[in-house]
Amino acid sequence: MTDTPPSITGAQPWERLASLRAAVDGRIVFTTSFGLEDQALTHMIFDAKIDIDVVTIDTGRLFPSTYKLWADTEDRYARRIKAFYPDAEAVAAFVADWGINGFYHATDARSGCCGVRKVEPLQRALAGASGWVTGLRADQSETRGAVPLAAWDVTHGLVKTAPLYDWTREQVVAFVETESVPINPLHAQGFLSIGCEPCTRAVAPGEPERAGRWWWENDESKECGLHIGTDGKLVRTSVAA
Repeated sequence: MTDTPPSITGAQPWERLASLRAAVDGRIVFTTSFGLEDQALTHMIFDAKIDIDVVTIDTGRLFPSTYKLWADTEDRYARRIKAFYPDAEAVAAFVADWGINGFYHATDARSGCCGVRKVEPLQRALAGASGWVTGLRADQSETRGAVPLAAWDVTHGLVKTAPLYDWTREQVVAFVETESVPINPLHAQGFLSIGCEPCTRAVAPGEPERAGRWWWENDESKECGLHIGTDGKLVRTSVAA
């Protein structure tokens, strides 16, 4: 595999997923957090029986409704979604240093918590994979505005794709409603982007979609680290044609 990603054709996300599967040899992984976009992609993968592994990272701090949606999704599609968990000793060490909710008090603590609970498990989830499917959309935030359809992810050494990159939230909502895809009831309560329970709030009318994530921080480019490269920036290099 070179560092040039394959061309992933198709006007619709499900066509792009099929093209990705045809173009990339080896294991392809879709990491779901059970958000709106992820539920749409899970439906596309399972409904079309595309050979892409659907996995999740259970941080141990998710909303109860997220765990219920996880179970509902497995029941709906009669498929298991494999979970990757944080290293117990690493979590214990973090809590011993910072306290159970220390991430509210220092940016280093917040990024450290994300590192232990999300980033390290992600590395295990993607180990040996040739492709990574994400639910990123370009209009989710200014930081994600240049998200491409496909790129070579230098950090993980694989093709990273965002089949919904050019869809609006309204398009995703219309799709899940038409297809009767199960979604988190928190979306109807103003939680547009849902992560860990202590780090997510509902957004007010007119606020950006991801304003409810780590809302106590001032940095407008807030990310948890899953999509950040070694330079600290959102990974968007080696764009496919």
